[in-house]
Amino acid sequence: MAFKILKKIISNNIRTKKNTIEPKNEKEKKGIILFNNVKETMKSEQILKKSKFNIKVVAPPMEIREGCDLAIEYDLIEEFGIKNTLEKNTITSVKYISAENYSQKPLELVKIKKIDNYTMVRCGNMKITIDKKGDIVNVSGGGCPDVPYLTLNLKGKNIKNLKIEDNPKNLGYSLCAYTLNKAFIKAKELAG
Repeated sequence: MAFKILKKIISNNIRTKKNTIEPKNEKEKKGIILFNNVKETMKSEQILKKSKFNIKVVAPPMEIREGCDLAIEYDLIEEFGIKNTLEKNTITSVKYISAENYSQKPLELVKIKKIDNYTMVRCGNMKITIDKKGDIVNVSGGGCPDVPYLTLNLKGKNIKNLKIEDNPKNLGYSLCAYTLNKAFIKAKELAG
């Protein structure tokens, strides 16, 4: 009887180990930095990219969202260096969270939709649409005061020929300009 019970326990343990998913290695684990406002997120992105950290701006899952609709996703292994870099630049975050602890993962900010001969790239509420030649046929979305100005300066121009000073982040000053710039970069990449 005792032998049968022991055999069953060993058999269950072997089966459990086969079905267990091994955790990701330390390099693949991600963390999320939450901020109080968009300005802090944008400034942190600039500083961390300049310092060569592997980061990207994402939309945090609703269950952990704090004061800002943007967050920074990073490799957990780089957390100590990131914290030090932000502290040296007097940036305070709301909190650092391991993305592994949440069922929802951060959302990608940039989405692409192809419609006939057009490609629309969306980031947040801002959209930029280009045709096959790379001409900007539409800029829309957002509610920031600089959106009409951005539209006037981009619509009708070929995205491949625009200089860096004509990028939305250099033309505008708002969250709309920031998110439009992310869509603009992806559209420019797609235009080749």
